[in-house]
Amino acid sequence: MITTQGGSVPAVQFTRVAKAFGAVHAVDGLDLSLDAGVSVALLGRNGAGKSTSIGLLLGLDGPSEGAVRLFGRPPQEAVRAGRVGAMLQDAKPVSRVTVRELVSFVARTYPQPMSVQETLELAGLTDLAGRRADRLSGGQAQRVSFALALAGNPDLLVLDEPTAALDVEARRQFWASMRRFTERGKSVLFSTHYLEEADQNADRVVVIDRGRVVADGTSADIKRAVGSSLVSFVLPEGGLPAAVHSLPGVLAVDVQDNRVCVRTSDSDATVAALPAHVPLRGLEVTSAGLEDAFLTLTAKDGA
Repeated sequence: MITTQGGSVPAVQFTRVAKAFGAVHAVDGLDLSLDAGVSVALLGRNGAGKSTSIGLLLGLDGPSEGAVRLFGRPPQEAVRAGRVGAMLQDAKPVSRVTVRELVSFVARTYPQPMSVQETLELAGLTDLAGRRADRLSGGQAQRVSFALALAGNPDLLVLDEPTAALDVEARRQFWASMRRFTERGKSVLFSTHYLEEADQNADRVVVIDRGRVVADGTSADIKRAVGSSLVSFVLPEGGLPAAVHSLPGVLAVDVQDNRVCVRTSDSDATVAALPAHVPLRGLEVTSAGLEDAFLTLTAKDGA
């Protein structure tokens, strides 16, 4: 677990948090601490407990056991004080108001808001400020949701799948804005299914499965800890023998675009054993990426 620096109060603190819905334990003894000025990716399979954890963090629900604190306070208090901004997936456009009017209205509900112009610039909406908020494309509407999360000048920004409706260029601009935000000493917690975004933009990656943290560290730390590699080769004409699945070190086998991809904990042993079972063409061995590490971690805990 990564601890806070200098003994300061964490931006987010989950202490042995559990949340049950009947017999289903959505969160099961979750411990998590988040410092100021960092960007943290929260990763997990569907049903792993991400959405429930975010709901507890924002005070939308209460834990069955344990405690959640934001800046040392109950979540509802931190939210009311304007210290938290959230961008969730179910935002709906407001009709008959311009983007600037909407951002201005939301900003006025906070005690120390960010200036409207600065909010629009940070969200990439300066050129759209005079447009009606309900007449924007999906990607533009997503940027409006981002602006509304920023409007209160929060110390913590919580983002649930923030780039789902954005094209490649808009995603690049979005993450550049995130970096400028954290450079001010602000904190960002985001969930995403785009693991390459977590790899490239998070200072820290937290993987949860079955409501518990199964990995916590930098992307490089997690990839090293899993210690797997990828061995790939051209799919043999006669198909892939079943014996490949049981070779030394093999964790998983997949076929993609006429290539066999073998995830392995011991690439040397796997490669040495392969020729006895398949004719090798186009052999490649690479280190595992964050996606491969994620699959390994969740497969182990989800078995």
